[in-house]
Amino acid sequence: MVDERKIKILQAIINDYIMTGEPVGSRTIAKKYDLGISSATIRNEMSDLEELGYLEQPHASAGRIPSSKGYRLYVDKLMEFQGVSLEEELLIKKYLIDSALFEVDRMIKQASTLLSQLTKLTCIVNAPSVKKSVIKSIQLLTVDQANLLCVIVTDSGVIKNSLIKVSSIPSSETLIKINNILNIRLKDLTIEQINLETINKLKKDLSGFDEIFNALIPALYETLNTSESEVFMEGTTNIFNYPEYNDIEKAKEILSLLYDKDNVAKLIVSEDDISVRIGDENYLPEAKDCSVITAAYTLGNKNTGIIALIGPTRINYPKVMSIMEEVMRELNESLKNQGLK
Repeated sequence: MVDERKIKILQAIINDYIMTGEPVGSRTIAKKYDLGISSATIRNEMSDLEELGYLEQPHASAGRIPSSKGYRLYVDKLMEFQGVSLEEELLIKKYLIDSALFEVDRMIKQASTLLSQLTKLTCIVNAPSVKKSVIKSIQLLTVDQANLLCVIVTDSGVIKNSLIKVSSIPSSETLIKINNILNIRLKDLTIEQINLETINKLKKDLSGFDEIFNALIPALYETLNTSESEVFMEGTTNIFNYPEYNDIEKAKEILSLLYDKDNVAKLIVSEDDISVRIGDENYLPEAKDCSVITAAYTLGNKNTGIIALIGPTRINYPKVMSIMEEVMRELNESLKNQGLK
């Protein structure tokens, strides 16, 4: 049974280990934390906590370190959110308001860069799959005398551009007519729904503009026919700020994990709120010494993509989760203000 005294000792050990990265002994706890009990009593309680699975002893003569089970109790019951500093809050607001000038995929990348810088962890983003996105708008714009720009906007806020070469540029009135036809035929469809029947109807509607039609269809498929979500990361080298990864073998292991697309996809799954998976909870042997904090961002009233922070189990959970919460709140607010929700 974990009584109040054991809880206080466990909390002190985890706080100390997060700060120092060194196994924690009973004398350290007695000196640094005013718990009102002797070093011998603390040592006995630490033995009990180890038997209960909340602590581990890496070496026979060393102090204890938290186990995944210990961290889980800490995250769920013991830690207190630190909140972000005024400086961090202003930086987050400025970064995301400035990024709102760009399309959504740029905004998400800006948010991931910001998270990586503020938390000193590796940030991974699973961006929306364009193939499953619904076309909301298609516009052909004149670039010069030989090129048209096809701009496709999806319901997930992704904007894709493709250059189309033509022998002659249609007049402004003709271009408006063509754009109307394209939107009548293709709006609210996914790329998977643009079948042969749709293409034949579009070809008939664009009779007389064969050159544009012949260039448009390949461009459309090339732009939108992406079967997998885009995964990108920021701050890969941040892991080397932690002494745990001074060991070259451990460093190789975590880098191999980060660059394995299949494993990363298994790691960064999320519920509606911010979630934390610690050590063995990740179900991947390669991630047994990692913690993964994930959150979904929202477009069009649905969870569209996932942002994850990955680091060692010994991360400053109260601070990191406070930063994640603030960045996600501002990000979703920025997306909402763009009229994308």
